[in-house]
Amino acid sequence: MNITEKILAKASGKPSVSPGEIVDANVDMIMVHDLTGPLAVEAFRRIGVEKVWDNQKAVIILDHQVPAESVKAAELHKMMRQFAKEQGIRLYDVGKGGICHQVMPEKGHVLPGTVIVGADSHTCTYGAFGAFATGIGSTEAAAVFATGKIWLKVPSAIRVNVEGKFRKYTAPKDLILHVIGKLGAGGAIYKCVEFRGPTIRAMSIAGRMTLCNMTVEMGAKNGIVEPDETTREFLKGRTTKMLPPFESLISDPDATYEKTVHIDVTSLGPQVACPSQVDNVKPASELSNVTLDQAFIGSCTNGRIEDLRVAAEILKGKQVKDGVRTLVIPASQEVYRQALNEGLIEIFTDAGALVCGSTCGPCLGGHIGLLAPGEICVSTSNRNFIGRMGSTQANVYLASPATVAASAVTGRITDPQELEASKA
Repeated sequence: MNITEKILAKASGKPSVSPGEIVDANVDMIMVHDLTGPLAVEAFRRIGVEKVWDNQKAVIILDHQVPAESVKAAELHKMMRQFAKEQGIRLYDVGKGGICHQVMPEKGHVLPGTVIVGADSHTCTYGAFGAFATGIGSTEAAAVFATGKIWLKVPSAIRVNVEGKFRKYTAPKDLILHVIGKLGAGGAIYKCVEFRGPTIRAMSIAGRMTLCNMTVEMGAKNGIVEPDETTREFLKGRTTKMLPPFESLISDPDATYEKTVHIDVTSLGPQVACPSQVDNVKPASELSNVTLDQAFIGSCTNGRIEDLRVAAEILKGKQVKDGVRTLVIPASQEVYRQALNEGLIEIFTDAGALVCGSTCGPCLGGHIGLLAPGEICVSTSNRNFIGRMGSTQANVYLASPATVAASAVTGRITDPQELEASKA
């Protein structure tokens, strides 16, 4: 079996499972946030169960529209606070956590070998830790609240084997955009995407999270990376739970895959997903004629400390182009504090960027930095659908933090190597 099949077999009490099989899996952790949580609570009430199955295995995080930008949002936040208090569920309120997919692993709620579901499509991010993690609907979340179980079909698997060393200013974001461009937006529907190879083993947890985060943009059920010492090092001090022996959580040598995709990143340059599909991917160097109104660095895809560091490296001593609103939003309070301690916030502010508190912000068109008709944004987030960040007549380009930072300086989509060359 591959790692995903092993996790689902264990969760459903079976010696083995195979693709296409329906399993009734025990859930190790469930997460809802301020957009999906209220619907889940309402559905839970209709089920008629008084208490969630295990309040230690549920987490509520307020992140999408925080601080509340409307009375309606404030009412929904109030509802979730009351439900958390009533059920004894851990709540990460405004200023206490940040974006759900960053907070979950930071606070020790994500462990290798576990089944994690979240009422958010980018829950697949946690596959970076060797967990089976997938997004579910709000009514499904209500059923999990009540029973602690979920029906799942075991996905077939695509293995993505990655070799080579990244060039300077080419990042995991560029790799996943390249993979999505190669496989297509529907290239992995209800499949597992398993990342392997020496490049993945050398990659940081932040990079692995970026890869797994965007597997859903290919339609995947989950993305996953086998856990290793890098995983253990990240989790050290974040959880009091016993980590499972990682040897039992790797794919067998004879595990079967639907197909294997081989990628060498040695010659891969910065990539950009053009409007209005994530698989409409082109090299950044071919898009220098695209002028910008806004640049956004943040989100659950690229708001981590190493993302902010590379952006600050590019922006240090420079000014963002007049007319380009530049937003920087750390993915969590922990990341914000670290960026503050390292002087990154000062660099962003001196460059003319607006640094905001930890929130999903403009990524989903919630608030902070929505786009007007005809405006163009280059963003480190994960989706560029029509209307995603505001007006249906705006255009969103997706890129890495390095590419977005370089583009903010020039006022047009820019391969960061171009700025590097101009310095020389």
